[in-house]
Amino acid sequence: MQKKQIILGSVLCLIASMSWGAMFPVAHIALQQIDPFYFSFIRYFVVALILSLLLWMKEGKASFRLEGRGKSLLFLGIMAFVVYNMCVFLGQQLMGESGTIAASIMEVLMPMISIMVLWITTKKAPNKYTLASVAIALVGALLVITNGKFDFFRMAGQHLIPLFLIFIGVLGWVVYSMGGSRFKDWSILRYSTITCLLGSAVSLVIVTLASVFQLLPVPTWQTILSIKYEMSFMILLPGLAALLCWNQGIKLLSPLNGILFINFVPITTFVIMAFQGYQISQYELFGTLLIIFALLQNNVYQRKTIQLNDNRAYSAATQAKEEIMEVAR
Repeated sequence: MQKKQIILGSVLCLIASMSWGAMFPVAHIALQQIDPFYFSFIRYFVVALILSLLLWMKEGKASFRLEGRGKSLLFLGIMAFVVYNMCVFLGQQLMGESGTIAASIMEVLMPMISIMVLWITTKKAPNKYTLASVAIALVGALLVITNGKFDFFRMAGQHLIPLFLIFIGVLGWVVYSMGGSRFKDWSILRYSTITCLLGSAVSLVIVTLASVFQLLPVPTWQTILSIKYEMSFMILLPGLAALLCWNQGIKLLSPLNGILFINFVPITTFVIMAFQGYQISQYELFGTLLIIFALLQNNVYQRKTIQLNDNRAYSAATQAKEEIMEVAR
């Protein structure tokens, strides 16, 4: 059963990561028409409405109760649906054309950030296989994005503020992904819905106050309709589907193992660019193979660990049974 959970969790995290990889090129088009704050708010406001309807139909009115966990849910909702979305898309917009690639590569930092957060909070160092997998995947992703050149890092020095915003956003999503482990007794639909509702409520307050003080222009219907296809894609795939797949995948794999799949975000971005006529180099091909190798290595290690634990549990149970029978004699 656990092996099936690993396979299912891997597929779900892969679907979510590839959806987010396709998100940045689409967002780049939309952000030329609308500011990132209203873009983020409208997107997840609609997602929250869809999730609420699904939760009401499946689990009923009682599932909307916070059960004394309102502060934690509000904090996690802010991290995911305010900090991540608004900071990442603001940073992407500020960087212009290069922001699509920059936002994509910054996602690769998630596994390293997760390791550091766990290391600090639990005082427990991660195992060598996980560290090795993260390091290999990081090298592979950097090869893909930089194409074996250092132009990206020279560009990074010229865009410190946008990159810092994207980094803060990435950190917010890591916190949200890890925070889901506190709600194992809740369904994924319920956790996703409540956090999305609370995060969207905070987003509404932010855009409303910003518009009242004339810091943000309220988008017109013409503006919203001009990005209807991009917004529909962002709502249904990287928004609704990816959110549910990611939270379920993280629950099955654990945050540290599931976040490894985030390395497929920049890979997907480049695949889309390749279909648009971009020529894939040997560096990008080798980097992709490194990422796949890292994920497979970590998956194999998980399987061996589960098998070893199962064998130990079986041996302990057998020994206990024999001891009981011996005493009975």
